[in-house]
Amino acid sequence: MKLKNLSIFEFDKFAKDHPLGSYHQTSNYALLASEQGYEYDLLGFVDDNGTIHAASLILSKKLGMFTRYGYAPKGFLIDYYNQKLLTDFTKALTKYYYKKNFAFIKINPEIAIGTINHKEKRIIYNQNQIIDNTLRALNFRKLEGAKHFETKIPQFNAVQILKNTNLRTINKNTRNKINKGIKNGLTLIKGERNDIEILYEFIKNKVTHPINHYYNYYNAFSRDNSIDIFLVQIDFEQCLINLRQKYEEELEKNNLIVKKVMSNPNENNLRRKLSSDNALNTYRENIAIATRHLAMNKTAYIAGAITIKYKNRVYILISGYNPQFKKFCPNYFLHYKLIEYYKKEYDFLDLNGITGDFNGTNPYKGLDEFKLGFNPLAFEYIGEYDFIINDGLYKSMDQSGQLAKEFKRKEKSINQN
Repeated sequence: MKLKNLSIFEFDKFAKDHPLGSYHQTSNYALLASEQGYEYDLLGFVDDNGTIHAASLILSKKLGMFTRYGYAPKGFLIDYYNQKLLTDFTKALTKYYYKKNFAFIKINPEIAIGTINHKEKRIIYNQNQIIDNTLRALNFRKLEGAKHFETKIPQFNAVQILKNTNLRTINKNTRNKINKGIKNGLTLIKGERNDIEILYEFIKNKVTHPINHYYNYYNAFSRDNSIDIFLVQIDFEQCLINLRQKYEEELEKNNLIVKKVMSNPNENNLRRKLSSDNALNTYRENIAIATRHLAMNKTAYIAGAITIKYKNRVYILISGYNPQFKKFCPNYFLHYKLIEYYKKEYDFLDLNGITGDFNGTNPYKGLDEFKLGFNPLAFEYIGEYDFIINDGLYKSMDQSGQLAKEFKRKEKSINQN
């Protein structure tokens, strides 16, 4: 078999039929990467009859004056259990890219090696772990210790099964916040390209990409209508009506609790009084916020998301909200409404990365708890590897710190293996 440069049609067809296919391995993603300074190849590994047995989008970029590196986002489209095929394919890649002065090709296959039991805070591993041994034997070097977001694509991920999800299947705390968003007068609005400017205001403080990055995403993936933009709108007038009604209901409840406390000041009654007092304070604060904004505008956008659709799966590329409206629970509302929006036509909603850190000191603990509150499936993927093309070049770049600088990680992260 031999490597062949595939046409866009040939590559996209093979990718769409492959079990490991994702939007990262598409000509759309290649177009996006070209706007970020990458060159790319759409390679197939074909037999004498022209049948494709493996393929990959491989992005490439200069690292230094003469050396290049490659990146196969979400890994090669290949049967990783077929050791002969994988060996032959990687040998062909080495021969092809060695002549082009490549040091390595980075891959991060979406191969689940474990399922996260987030209630028990442990990972149940499966037989896919043995693929790690195969890769290492073929001169793949793994980035170790990546429990947070040290890799280009998160090693831990949460995926919602859409058809099995409704309010009853979601954790109580998450369900309460979704209902709060509904009662606060929030609405999900389908956006357009120009709305990226509004959305960017919600994400600009948590991303390193400029706004043009998301316009490029839209340009690349709107060619086949595989990208959507959503905004969450709040109607302050309706919000005030709902909040005042809830405040009056809680105030009446609070008055009854006060009488009980006066007649029987036990621990249970005191706890209920404190909880009711906190609820009243929250309603007062939200009424004040809604009143202030109603004086300026009847409605406003307070959250948003960009999603990518591919095969039977929808990916949340990015989402964010205005922190001024955190108590209105816009992010919980947004994610639940995305579930409702897509569940008729798609099977899965990819909630994007979580961590594999179960410690209370995890700086991303809030992010993990938010996503896991929807009771998704959560996985640990096999991880990120550098497939060494030229060992001498790779070691030189590693020791000089070029790799650490390019991938914005500490030296010790690279040298752990």
